[in-house]
Amino acid sequence: MQRFTIERLGQQGDGIAPGPVFAPLALPGEEVSGSLDGDRLVNMRILTPSPGRVSPPCRHFKSCGGCQLQHASDPLVATWKVEMVKQALRAHGLSATFRPIVTSPPQSRRRAVFSARRTKKSALAGFHARASDQIIATPDCKLIDPALLAGLPVAERLAMIGASRRSELNVTVTVSNNGLDVAALGGLKADGPMLVDLAHAAEESDLARLTWNDEVIVSRRPPTQSFETIEVIPPPGAFLQATREGESALRDVVHEIVSGAKAIVDLFAGCGTFALPLATQARVHAVEGSRDMVQALDAGWRKANNLKQVTSETRDLFHNPLRAEDLSDFDACVIDPPRAGAEAQTRELARARLSQVAYVSCNPRSFARDAALLVAEGYTLDWVQVVDQFRWSTHIELAASFSLTSA
Repeated sequence: MQRFTIERLGQQGDGIAPGPVFAPLALPGEEVSGSLDGDRLVNMRILTPSPGRVSPPCRHFKSCGGCQLQHASDPLVATWKVEMVKQALRAHGLSATFRPIVTSPPQSRRRAVFSARRTKKSALAGFHARASDQIIATPDCKLIDPALLAGLPVAERLAMIGASRRSELNVTVTVSNNGLDVAALGGLKADGPMLVDLAHAAEESDLARLTWNDEVIVSRRPPTQSFETIEVIPPPGAFLQATREGESALRDVVHEIVSGAKAIVDLFAGCGTFALPLATQARVHAVEGSRDMVQALDAGWRKANNLKQVTSETRDLFHNPLRAEDLSDFDACVIDPPRAGAEAQTRELARARLSQVAYVSCNPRSFARDAALLVAEGYTLDWVQVVDQFRWSTHIELAASFSLTSA
């Protein structure tokens, strides 16, 4: 057995000792022992625990792969997540003022993707075990909204009805205003008898909507989501912010950054998380790559009251970004790209020279790269707000304010 001192946390949440040696579930400052398997420490023992080590609040933590950092205190995780963003910015020669992190509470995740598989006699649904494709049951999960736990027996029943013994069924369960919205992928093609069984399952489980392999089987009640006071019916499986608390924090920041603008462009707009509430103060043009999400956004605007004009456009902003000339009619921009960031679109945005940019990101590295493009063209990175709505995970989200300072 060898001894090591953990220096830092890596991007995947492992402790890292000089070498580098990766020590799963170890924390900075801890002295550990174990055997090396390549660059990973196995059969590890904690010899000197960190003051930031805590007892995991969930009894499933040791086996479940859904959370990586329940053994670390909230202050330790918060400091680490902010530092990860600072490191990403320093790699591009940037720095910023950081506001205090906002962390979503336990049991607040409103959406989960359960894995389900038929067994010899029944079915099993839950999350994958740590570093494994094995499914484990998680009936006492401390991460997700308690309403989502009702989705576990639903996922098992759906697997019994239409899953192959050879593959998994992926069941996305979302808490809507009117009950659970369930979308299953990877099942067998539904014939007449299966459609009847699926409809019965939706009825008996009191689901708002059930979708099977992208086909809506039953829509008993509209599975609406509220963006402030505006209700939208997202398409099955559509992107939503992970928690209501996280969404609210991001939206407040975005409102603050573009306050005073009379015409706003919202890029990667989704179903209108930011665009629709912003229409209470300004004219908004929303651009999104998914036609279904654009249609949901437009329908939400048409049904809402007292909003200014919201126009929408379906467009692949990775391969066909809005040109600087297209952006000239706007005072401010909100941009919320996927993990890859938006390099091509950011270049055009920098050329357009709008006075304010609210950049929302789920990847510090791609954010820092795009931030450097804006700063190089005369923008100031005013401040960054880290939002931890993926509690106990290594996932990091943030919103940042950019203002144009040079002509």
